[in-house]
Amino acid sequence: MVRVKRGNVARKRRKKILALASGYRGAHSVLFRVANQQVMKALRYSYVGRKQKKRIFRRIWISRINAASRLNGISYSQLIHRFKKSNIDLNRKMLSQIAVLDTVAFKTLLNA
Repeated sequence: MVRVKRGNVARKRRKKILALASGYRGAHSVLFRVANQQVMKALRYSYVGRKQKKRIFRRIWISRINAASRLNGISYSQLIHRFKKSNIDLNRKMLSQIAVLDTVAFKTLLNA
């Protein structure tokens, strides 16, 4: 069988993992095996975190809209029902921005 020399390929792979692990504490950034485990774990967490970020922001937007609408004497669910009935198609992100930054416009939306 032919001898396989993979010095460059293996070195490149290890250097890539160690570069991703730079900044980790102790052996986690120096030793390849430990660094590889930590990088895999970090990549898993970052994947999950990107999904959670969307949920968290939606919850924040809803709570902001709820607070602003209750200041005007209406609950969040009634507000959303009104918007759906009168065909106002604003997403929750935009509604929360309006509620926080432009309260006058938010009041006019409530009366629409």
